[in-house]
Amino acid sequence: MLDVNAESPLPTPAAAAPTAVSRLAVPAGLLAAVAGAFAYVGTVDPNRPGHYPVCPLYRFTGIYCPGCGGLRSAYSFIHGDLPAALQDNALAVAGYLGFAVLWTVWVVRAARGRPLRLDLGPVHLWTLGTLVLVFSVVRNLPFGGWLHP
Repeated sequence: MLDVNAESPLPTPAAAAPTAVSRLAVPAGLLAAVAGAFAYVGTVDPNRPGHYPVCPLYRFTGIYCPGCGGLRSAYSFIHGDLPAALQDNALAVAGYLGFAVLWTVWVVRAARGRPLRLDLGPVHLWTLGTLVLVFSVVRNLPFGGWLHP
């Protein structure tokens, strides 16, 4: 006779492979957030006082941080004025373009079912940090006036 209460292992279904839609959900969500932020900056002009807070480092010391002029740069970039965007914050424009390239690579890899791997070693991170530091120092020196926002 067959024991009804006997424990028998239930077959477990294999883990379902994620679909293309689920693989693209996170990149799409990030794009929506960035597009929303850029849309807000594109409609609320940072060149008019009172809309955004002043950079605290600049306010209290008169020193331009690496992000000073970033909102004005984004505003000009959105409106297609690349020279003004570069004048306001050239490093930010490079960041916008770098983000676009990285996001595109991420989407292509996600659509193909491959993960995005960023293997940034110490050399890459030190180079990036040095670039930001040099940009910050040069824009605050007398001969770096062309980098002021």
